[in-house]
Amino acid sequence: MLLMNLKFDSDVLVVGAGPVGLTLAMDLARQGPQATSYSDIHCPTRHAQALSHSRIVMTLSTKRVLILGGTGFVGRHVCEKLHRIGCNITVITRRAKQASAIQSLPHVTVLEGDVYNPSFLTHQMAQHDVVINLIAILHGSEAAFEMAHVQLAQIIAKACNTSGVRRLIHISALGASLNGPSHYQRSKARGEEVLKQAGLELTVLQPSVIFGTEDKFLNLFAKLQQLTPAVPLAGASTRFQAVWVEDVASAVAHCVLHADTAGKTYELCGPEVFTLQQLVQKSGQWAGIRQGKGRWVFGIPRTLAWVQAFLMELAPGQPLMSRDNLDSMKVDNVASGQALGLQDLDIQAAAVSSIAPTYLGQQDPCTKLNALRAKGR
Repeated sequence: MLLMNLKFDSDVLVVGAGPVGLTLAMDLARQGPQATSYSDIHCPTRHAQALSHSRIVMTLSTKRVLILGGTGFVGRHVCEKLHRIGCNITVITRRAKQASAIQSLPHVTVLEGDVYNPSFLTHQMAQHDVVINLIAILHGSEAAFEMAHVQLAQIIAKACNTSGVRRLIHISALGASLNGPSHYQRSKARGEEVLKQAGLELTVLQPSVIFGTEDKFLNLFAKLQQLTPAVPLAGASTRFQAVWVEDVASAVAHCVLHADTAGKTYELCGPEVFTLQQLVQKSGQWAGIRQGKGRWVFGIPRTLAWVQAFLMELAPGQPLMSRDNLDSMKVDNVASGQALGLQDLDIQAAAVSSIAPTYLGQQDPCTKLNALRAKGR
């Protein structure tokens, strides 16, 4: 459940006595606190009394949530979190077949459609309480960044105002700046400005690089080390404060439940700071490459890095790195220390060094073989 990792020193009242509420109450009871389930439809006197004596009150949401970008890496985790707290969720996607991972979740409706179509988006918003925008691109031309991060923000803002939806949760990026060195960072900042000027109840979340079981970050670097004896690396000295995808999803869920997060921006970062070189080295070690030693990872000069990024852009599929990524890495991607963060959302951030080994360790063929041998004993 959403609060499985929290510690309780008091009794808990769960508001909402449906299947989700009862399941949550049972899960909490296993952890120690006395959990009472409360329904706003039937409110016996003993439950009202429990409400007055409880120091923690949890309200299960029945909000209607529209998610843009709900079929991606982060979106799937957000859908799972919101499903667990009782939301009714609609996900818009261009291809319904991409939504197979979330279609089995109760109370999740998948619609095929074009979010860049203003009339379509306005019509779909009309029946919802909250809109969550997760749509973003990491690679592309300046025009592509402008369309995904700025023009779409304009369409969303107009659709919200036309449909009457006031609440918007927007996932931006750590380092978004109008004066940033990359098209990505500048377009992210312009998108934020568009939404901030729309008069909505807006919460902006700015995650650092996101890691997790299906990520295309640590997983790709670990797989690369299975194929090469050494890894020449652009931007090797840039520092990152990687954040777990589950913590990002929990942040979104918290904002859905708490209206007082409107009008605020949160930087979502993990507790550890590593250079890109350290993260790539550790991804190989955590994956068990060379008996846990990993490959030799070394930084390369910027001119050579530019050539490397250009060649990666020419390769089929999503590039591991682009020239715009290289520009982004001219500045560190760490918390400013002056903004709200996960701790202000009652979330204790998980460390990449604790989580990543649990899924990267399954990649190494020797690790898999040893696991099979152990299972057969």
